[in-house]
Amino acid sequence: MDDAGEDGSVRTRPCPLCGVSMEHRHCKYVCPRHGVVMDCSDTFFH
Repeated sequence: MDDAGEDGSVRTRPCPLCGVSMEHRHCKYVCPRHGVVMDCSDTFFH
């Protein structure tokens, strides 16, 4: 099974708001329901 999306994004950690698997795109974690939830500058998420 391949976790890469059509745009090359990769499904990763769950959204802290709803638990849905987020996409990792260009240093951002994007929830399909909430949009960008965190990015590389959010050091407390690493």
